[in-house]
Amino acid sequence: MGCTLPSMPVRLLHHARLASYTTLHCGGPAGLLVEVEDPADLADALAPGADSPLLVLGGGSNVLVSDDGFDGVVLRYLDTRLEQEADGDRVRLRAGAGLGWDALVATTVERGLRGLECLSGIPGLVGAAPIQNIGAYGQEVAERLTGVEVADRRDGDRRWLEPAECAFGYRDSRFKRDWRDRFLITRVELRLDRGGPPELRYRELVERASCESRPPDCARVRELVLGIRRGKSMVLDPADPDTRSAGSFFTNPLADGAALSEVETGLRDLDLDPQSMPRYPQPDGRTKLSAAWLIERAGFSRGERHGGAAISGSHVLALVNRGGGSADLLALAGRIRRRVRDLFGLSLVPEPVFVGFDRGVDELLEA
Repeated sequence: MGCTLPSMPVRLLHHARLASYTTLHCGGPAGLLVEVEDPADLADALAPGADSPLLVLGGGSNVLVSDDGFDGVVLRYLDTRLEQEADGDRVRLRAGAGLGWDALVATTVERGLRGLECLSGIPGLVGAAPIQNIGAYGQEVAERLTGVEVADRRDGDRRWLEPAECAFGYRDSRFKRDWRDRFLITRVELRLDRGGPPELRYRELVERASCESRPPDCARVRELVLGIRRGKSMVLDPADPDTRSAGSFFTNPLADGAALSEVETGLRDLDLDPQSMPRYPQPDGRTKLSAAWLIERAGFSRGERHGGAAISGSHVLALVNRGGGSADLLALAGRIRRRVRDLFGLSLVPEPVFVGFDRGVDELLEA
């Protein structure tokens, strides 16, 4: 007598090396790697991880995986659907979490939609965008998000969350904190404008746009952003070894009055003028500083090699894997962090998620 088998994930792989799934190209084996495309299969896809640690892995562009790997279930959710509907003078998009982020941006620009063009060239998948509240060149994804669909990791049940529930901040959200092990992001909803001139806020982008023969449209802004990113090896390119990175390894620090004074004192001790330091006042009264600028003033240079890791030759904020794996990257990141803290009193915060390590981030970088 025949029976109906439950729908199953697209693929199951035992002991797949995670280095093949990350832009840093490092990471040991996963206990089990599960790939699924259809939301209807989520409950089945999550079942193997019911009694094991679960890691949701998207494009692998913002993760540092231990050389020992991850002794649990790695889930890759690859739904790439994209739906569009009119919303008054705007357009509402619903994008599956498995769609490539830059593919989404390219599609919106091609359709004459405004709001994401400055976020061109960011690697990774749509599902990671709300977690980090990705941002670049004057735009943040939270400005355009109207909803985030999530699945409960325990049973696969799905529901929509309002942006206010997600507590978005600078490169931050509840998905990085108390919701880290609770939800899997399955879709995002964005509201974009039909046409109109792009809003340019980032100084380097404004300067490049001013050199154009006419005000750039969104398509041209995308080209300008991609040009800037390529110049910093921030667009994935197999021919460019500097793209074997996770992008910016540290976030730009937010300093209150006391911290800012300590940074300025450190600069004076180095015979540097504090007024030369880039600074960006924030609505909450703090000041955003340039991590790259501080790292360079701490004595680190582009292209420096430290064992099997290096500082990118294009951008001092990017750390590059030269074949040494996670141990060498941690050693280099720790040296940079300690030196900046010793000189300026600031502890830089790593941007990538650390996976498979037996110690916390602070302890790893202090070793």
